[in-house]
Amino acid sequence: MLRRLLLITFLCVAAGGAAATDYTDIWYDPPQSGWGVNIVQSDNFLFMTFFLYGSDGRPTWYVAQVTQDASGNFNGPLYQATGTYFALPWAGNVVSVAGTASFQPITPYSANLVYTVNNVGTISKPIQRQPLTVISIGGGYTGGLALAQSGCVASGGGTLSVNIQVTQPVDPTAPVTVAMNRADGLTCSLTGPLKYWGKLYQMQNASYTCTNGRDTTANVDELTATAHGIEGTWSALVEGGCVETGIFSAVMR
Repeated sequence: MLRRLLLITFLCVAAGGAAATDYTDIWYDPPQSGWGVNIVQSDNFLFMTFFLYGSDGRPTWYVAQVTQDASGNFNGPLYQATGTYFALPWAGNVVSVAGTASFQPITPYSANLVYTVNNVGTISKPIQRQPLTVISIGGGYTGGLALAQSGCVASGGGTLSVNIQVTQPVDPTAPVTVAMNRADGLTCSLTGPLKYWGKLYQMQNASYTCTNGRDTTANVDELTATAHGIEGTWSALVEGGCVETGIFSAVMR
C-alpha cells in the first residue's frame, strides 16, 4: 500500500510540471578562494550570508534577503550585522541596511551576484555552486516519470511509474548509468560521467539508449539525491525530430 501511495504522489507531482530550481547551496567564484555566499531558498525567497572581507582585510558579516521578480532574478536589501562577543552572554545585536543585493541565475549551476555596500560601489561577480564531497546516488529506486515531446508531428507526453537503478562507480571520473524500467515496457539507460556542481550533478552528452532501438545522446540536469531518494531531468533529440524532455523523482527501494 505504501509503495502504491508513493507512486501516486510522484505521478501527481510530475503531472504538475517541473519544479523551479532550488538554489540552496554554497556559491563561490573559483579564482577567489576563501570568498563566497551561502544561500538557503524558501519558495521564491533567498536568505544569503556573505563571507567576505572589509577594507582592513578582516572577515566582515553581511546578509541579504532577496525575493524573485518577474524576470527570475532575486533582489532585495543587504544588511550588516554586529553582535555580542561569542564568549559573553548574549546581549543582542545591531542590524542596519548596508546596500542592495541581486542574485541573477544563468543556469541551475551558475549566476551573477551584484551587490552594493555602504555606497562604496557596485560589485558584480560570476559565481557557481561549490562542490564539497562526492554524493552517493547509487541504488534502486521506485517513483514517477513525466515525459514530453515537442517540435515534431507526433508531439505528446504523459506520466508513468518507473523503477530506476543507478550504478555509480567508486571512481568519480568513471561513467554513471541511470537505468529506467518504465511501466510502458521500455527499458532506457542514460550513461556518462558526472560533473559536480555543489549538491547537483550534471551529465552532458550522455549515451541514451532504449530497448526500442533508440540510440542518441541526452543532457541530464539537476540530478540530485533527495532526503529519501533521487530526482533529475533530461532532454534529448529523439526519433522523428522530436525534442524529448523527461522529469523523474523516486524513493529508495
